[in-house]
Amino acid sequence: MELVDIADLKSAGVSRTGSSPVAGTIMLSLHSRFSLKEDATVPLTATPEVIAELAPNGVVRVGLNMANFLLVTGEDAFGNPVGVSPDIGRAIAAGLGVQAQFVLFPGPGAVADTANADEWDIANIAHEPQRANDITFSPAYCEIESTYLVPDGSPLQRIEDVDRAGVRIASMRRAAYTLWLEQNLQHAELVLADSIDGSFELFVSQKLDALAGLRPRLTDDLKQLDNARLFDGKFTAVQQAIGTPKRNTAGAAWLKAFVEQANEDGLPGRLITTHGAKGLSPAS
Repeated sequence: MELVDIADLKSAGVSRTGSSPVAGTIMLSLHSRFSLKEDATVPLTATPEVIAELAPNGVVRVGLNMANFLLVTGEDAFGNPVGVSPDIGRAIAAGLGVQAQFVLFPGPGAVADTANADEWDIANIAHEPQRANDITFSPAYCEIESTYLVPDGSPLQRIEDVDRAGVRIASMRRAAYTLWLEQNLQHAELVLADSIDGSFELFVSQKLDALAGLRPRLTDDLKQLDNARLFDGKFTAVQQAIGTPKRNTAGAAWLKAFVEQANEDGLPGRLITTHGAKGLSPAS
């Protein structure tokens, strides 16, 4: 058996279907060609109860956070999402023996907001306590360091220096790392934007003290600035997981076992390598 080659999806029955409140949905027929690896354990058997919860309409609707450029790296020639998260969704669909239908959202907050709106069955989303009231999360399958960028000459020299009175930090509203900051900062002030680009623009235009974000994105931002530096270390690591609405108890148990098996078989690491997602690591 082999991993599905994105270029082969045309023969797998690619089509667009329906509409999303944000960016539309994409249907993929995967047959049974997506496997964890050639010598992997046979994917876990999905009982009728699991399938009824995770694919109640005969497909599994996979919510994708399109703002995370490490996890969704672009589109193929047919307009289908490409990256680690889409491929994890495809693997889950193959394990369930159904098609995958991707529902695209502009950011993680939009995914979380629709957990009880019957718009997705599973979602690639960071595991944060604030989201756990409505979503049951699998173990993490990958993680991304979050840190700060500061202007040259800043008196802030390390991550521990940032949380002090008078310090203003630009960040993206409802990003997983922002949720962590909202729960853990004691003195510094967050200045929030609706997008990653917007947080960068706030940092520059308002001459803020720090910019919070994922290390790979901040590394790119650093190239646009003449006088700035990136801190070593991290204030948190965003743990990317698979979520499903709380009501799906049997489905959540199956997803937990599926991700544990995928991690054991090394699937996330191979997908990270395949997609060149520098800055993304298998979950520790």
